[in-house]
Amino acid sequence: MIRLLHGDCRDVLRNLPDNSVHCVVTSPPYWGLRDYGVGGQIGLEATPAEYVEAMVGVFREVRRVLKDDGTAWVNLGDSYHNGDKGGYAKDRITATDSLQRSNLANNFIGAPNRQPQAGLKPKDLVGMPWRVAFALQADGWYLRQDIIWSKPNPMPESVQDRCTKAHEYIFLLSKSERYFYDAEAIREPNDAVHMRWLKVKRKTVGGEGVPGVYQGAFNRSIADGNLEAIGRNKRSVWEVATAPFSEAHFATFPPALIEPCILAGCPGQCCAKCGSPLVRQVERSGGTIGHGWIDGSCNRLVRGMSQTANPGGGIGKAKDCNGKYYQVKMLGWASSCKCNVESIPGTVLDPFGGAGTTGLVADRLGRNAILIELNADYADMAKRRIADDAGMFAQVI
Repeated sequence: MIRLLHGDCRDVLRNLPDNSVHCVVTSPPYWGLRDYGVGGQIGLEATPAEYVEAMVGVFREVRRVLKDDGTAWVNLGDSYHNGDKGGYAKDRITATDSLQRSNLANNFIGAPNRQPQAGLKPKDLVGMPWRVAFALQADGWYLRQDIIWSKPNPMPESVQDRCTKAHEYIFLLSKSERYFYDAEAIREPNDAVHMRWLKVKRKTVGGEGVPGVYQGAFNRSIADGNLEAIGRNKRSVWEVATAPFSEAHFATFPPALIEPCILAGCPGQCCAKCGSPLVRQVERSGGTIGHGWIDGSCNRLVRGMSQTANPGGGIGKAKDCNGKYYQVKMLGWASSCKCNVESIPGTVLDPFGGAGTTGLVADRLGRNAILIELNADYADMAKRRIADDAGMFAQVI
C-alpha cells in the first residue's frame, strides 16, 4: 500500500509514530535551484547555513520515525554560487500553476545562489551535499557511505573552464551502528577482470598463499564454469541514466537509481506487530570457502542474504565471530521475533515525495511506502502515476 500525505514534511512527520518505518529513500530540494511554487518550501533559504539547518531539522524527525536498524538513502545535488548576477526564466511569469512554474528552468529572480553570500565567491562550488552530510553526522546520524550516481546522459552545459557535471551523491546514513542491509539483493555480476582473477585462484587451490581457499560450495558453484553466478558486492559508483517524467520537473530521479536502495535497505517481509524482518532458515556446515560475499558481521548471516534471490534454496556463506566461514544452504523464512503474528511488507518513507518515484518503485518491489509532498499538484500527479503503473492492483491512498 502506498500512502500519499499532503503537507510540509516538517509538520507531517510529527504525526508519524516513533520507529515506524524501515527505510528512507529521498531526494530533498537542492539549495537555490528551483522554486516549486509553494510558500515555505525548503530550498530557497537565504544562505547555505539556513538550508543546512532546515535539513537537519527534517532529518531529526526522520530519525525518530525510522526504526533502530533502519537506513536513510539521501540523494543531493550541488550548485554554484553566481554572486549577484540576477537572471530569471522569462516563461515563469506566464506559468498558470505550480507544476508549470517548477517545470521551467532555474535562474529565477531572487534565487539565493545568485545573491551575495558570505564566504562564497562568484563561480564557487557550494559543496552543499557534504555540508548537509557532515551536519547530519554531527547531529547523530552514522554517515556510512557516499555513493556516486554517475550519469551517462548528463544535462548539457556551455561551460568551457571546467568539466560538465555528470554525477550526484547518494549518502547512506544509519540510525545505529548495526542495521538492516541486504547485500545479496543488490549483488552485481562479476566484471571481466574479477572473472579472470577467480579463474586463476581456482587453478591454484592448495597452492602457496591460498591453501584450500576455493573449496566446498565455491567449487560446486563454478564446477560448470559459471563464475558469473557468484557475483560481487555492489560497488559505490552507480551508472544510471537520467529518466525524466514528462509531467514533473526534470530533477525527478530515475526508478533504476532507487531500486537498489529499497532492495538493500527495506525488508521484503517483516513482523506485523514489532516490524522485525523475517530471517532465513539455513543449513550450515564447516569449511573455508573464500572471502568477501557478505559483510561478515557476527551472527548477521541472515542480514547478508537476499529475500528475493533463490527463495527456494541455494548456496551462500556466512562468517562467525571468530572469522570462520561456513557453507550455507537456504531452507526458507521464519520470524526473528516471538510475536507469533503474520508478516507484512516493510515500509519505505520519502519525506520529499515529488513525482512519486520512491512509491512507484516500492510498489513494484512489494513494499509499502509513505510519501509526503508539499505541492498539492505534485501529490495528485504522484498518486495518478503510481496508480497507472500498478493498474488494477493499485493500493494508493
